[in-house]
Amino acid sequence: MAEPDLSEPRRRSLQCASPRGLHRIVYREWGDPRNRDVLVCVHGLTRSARDLDELARSLASHFRIACPDLAGRGDSDRLSDPVLYAVPQYVADMVTLIARLDTESVNWLGTSVGGLIGMALAAQAGTPVKKLILNDVGPVISRVALERIGSYVGNAPAFGSFEEAEQYVRSISKPFGAHSESQWRFLTENWVKQEADGRWRPRYDPRIAEPYRAAMPEKDLELWPVYDAIRCPTLVLRGESSDLLSRATTAEMARRGPKAKLIEIPGVGHAPTLLSAEQIGIVRDFLLQGDTP
Repeated sequence: MAEPDLSEPRRRSLQCASPRGLHRIVYREWGDPRNRDVLVCVHGLTRSARDLDELARSLASHFRIACPDLAGRGDSDRLSDPVLYAVPQYVADMVTLIARLDTESVNWLGTSVGGLIGMALAAQAGTPVKKLILNDVGPVISRVALERIGSYVGNAPAFGSFEEAEQYVRSISKPFGAHSESQWRFLTENWVKQEADGRWRPRYDPRIAEPYRAAMPEKDLELWPVYDAIRCPTLVLRGESSDLLSRATTAEMARRGPKAKLIEIPGVGHAPTLLSAEQIGIVRDFLLQGDTP
């Protein structure tokens, strides 16, 4: 039997349930399918699984990696009721994914909302999460950042050219920090697709903005009871100039709950894209070290 190619992903899908019926979640699987050491990587609010390609390719010799498109993003189905675009449904979908992977435990890496999903799952009794990486997200989320993100979620125009789309991505993603021309192109390719009318549109359901704006808090969003229930080794990556995750919050995260290890990424806001060798190395070192927090 031929050995699996660890350098390229395998496209998979599964059916998940919601109160409004079934929907299909697509994920990209990397690494040896026989490997029992599993890493689940989940993207940010309007992004897709392809964002994690470089990280997954780099870690595929160590882990079996699953990178899902959340419902309404990438190649996954859009939900019939936009109210369901919320953490409880995402957690339910990811529990179904973990069952499909046929594993008792997983490492979890989540960017922004992907981290919130990981926190919610890691806080559950009997959680399968054995190590948790939170990429620029924590139990206090600033209203300033929520408003900034809310100003563009669901509002993207249709673009007449890929170059026009790339300029838009660069404008709303300035907090990502400096990237090469090829990296900006990669980030844009993962965010838009060309449709039958020749226009380029975002690869996410604009209706995710409806529950996002409806749930906008009057002040910073606090989730300390969730974080304090986490017991697994936890790493927090913070963009040095992040407007979503404050330095004061990360200091408190190091003191309570799982007593997270903290690493700040210079020259970056919300959120580190995990495309650089340096950022990937931080993730690799944490996942491969011993289980002592």
